[in-house]
Amino acid sequence: MNKTVLLDPVNHISRLITAAVLVMVLVSPVGAQAGPRSRPMDEDAALALLVRTLKHDHVYAKRISLDCVTYDTEETTNAYFQFALREKHDAKCGGDPETSPVVARYRVYRRSGKIDRWQPTDDSWHRYDPAKIR
Repeated sequence: MNKTVLLDPVNHISRLITAAVLVMVLVSPVGAQAGPRSRPMDEDAALALLVRTLKHDHVYAKRISLDCVTYDTEETTNAYFQFALREKHDAKCGGDPETSPVVARYRVYRRSGKIDRWQPTDDSWHRYDPAKIR
């Protein structure tokens, strides 16, 4: 016995709409992830990226707790934000509360999210490389 199934136009359109909605739902998270990179970061996003990167890479784990570091914005341009990491001196972290020496300086580029680190030995900026900081 051979059965032929005929799709009526309404059922066919309904399936097309369902497929289109499913594709939009599956693709929308990809678009949301690409969104921040398509627009320049603001200062808060740039600082959050820097802190997240430093914590992830554990670059200061053997030298100073990141709980004993503050972040100061030193320069803001159309291209980047420049941050200084400073020692926090208080009862918990120790040190002279009248001072807050710079630990390092970083630039976070607004569009790319790339990070540079200032090298005081040659007074120049270099691409962030956690292996060279530890």
